[in-house]
Amino acid sequence: MSASLRVVVVGAGIVGAAIARALAREGCAVTVVDRGPAAGGTSAGGEGNLLVSDKEPGAELRLAQRSLASWLRIEDELRDELPEGFPGLELERKGGLVVATTEMGAAALEEFADAQRAAGVRAEPVDDARVRELEPDLTPHRTAAVLYPEDMQVQPVIATEALLAAARRHGALVRPGVEVTGPVLGRGGLVGVDTTDGVLLADAVVLAAGPWSGAVAERLGVVLPVAPRRGTVLVTSRMPRRVGHKVYDADYVGAVGSGAADLQVSSVVESTAAGTVLIGSSRERRGFDERIEVRVLAALAAKALLLFPFLADVQVMRAYGGFRPFVPDHLPVIGPDHRLPGLWHATGHEGAGIGLSLATAEILRDQVLHGEDPSAAEFRLDRPTLLPHLGRAA
Repeated sequence: MSASLRVVVVGAGIVGAAIARALAREGCAVTVVDRGPAAGGTSAGGEGNLLVSDKEPGAELRLAQRSLASWLRIEDELRDELPEGFPGLELERKGGLVVATTEMGAAALEEFADAQRAAGVRAEPVDDARVRELEPDLTPHRTAAVLYPEDMQVQPVIATEALLAAARRHGALVRPGVEVTGPVLGRGGLVGVDTTDGVLLADAVVLAAGPWSGAVAERLGVVLPVAPRRGTVLVTSRMPRRVGHKVYDADYVGAVGSGAADLQVSSVVESTAAGTVLIGSSRERRGFDERIEVRVLAALAAKALLLFPFLADVQVMRAYGGFRPFVPDHLPVIGPDHRLPGLWHATGHEGAGIGLSLATAEILRDQVLHGEDPSAAEFRLDRPTLLPHLGRAA
């Protein structure tokens, strides 16, 4: 395709923002639409994780490694693209510390870290003395710990707004409050979308609506097995920094990889640049139920105290929740829809969308402009693990 093609990106979260910027930089006429405000959905409800520590060797880990390299470059790139004085991303190269508190957990953690090291991840076993140096307030009741120096954190709303601002500087239009209501069909495929604010014609429509992607896809005439998976985070009042890294228990990896619909809770504790402490992490498939429930908050707090007992004396300021885009095989969907030419997908990242957004944008950009990318075959919609869940175009 020509670099001057018209592209509609559906979704103004961080994945859509990254794609809009990547395509606008190449000269595409990009329009971003979202039924709500920019960064108002999943991107506003996350912790800003940029992680390799929670990913098994395979396609998602390779995508995360590629994306981390892009995150290390993005601040300098945006400094050149955005006006002087634009706020920074609050990108922290803090590293992650994974802690086991049982002998069984220690064995599983060490095996997991061995496999990651073989895949090129820096995973450093640390002894008690080093753990005390890294996190003096961490519980002494631990059986193993592994340091992941490559893990980072970013403020997700700020990052999304920065990517959208850069896209605008390259000519993109961002239209919040515009909802896709149906397809515009022609030439044997999708040639645009009908919206609450009129028809938008396009050479390519990119669906990057996170957990709402399944509903939007249905309006366009295809089945996309993306469902919401609820998560909740506790936020403490501001305090002197007593948690230096992203610290989580070894159960976290299992909770991330689980497909169970019932409540999964593991302990993830980290400080923010604002001085608060974020406490997660929960996962539960219950549709778009937005209630924040005491049972979930209690489970999060109890798990956090196992890692950092001092938190018992810290005031919780608020709690917030969000929906992750869940796909049955836990891999994002990136690329063209073989059932409806003109439709492209960039969704299904579940809780890793912030971290994987930049690499996703690079892959999608190259596919739209230059054709199929063999390195992205594992993220195609027609991969064998996903085919049983797909329907046909209307």
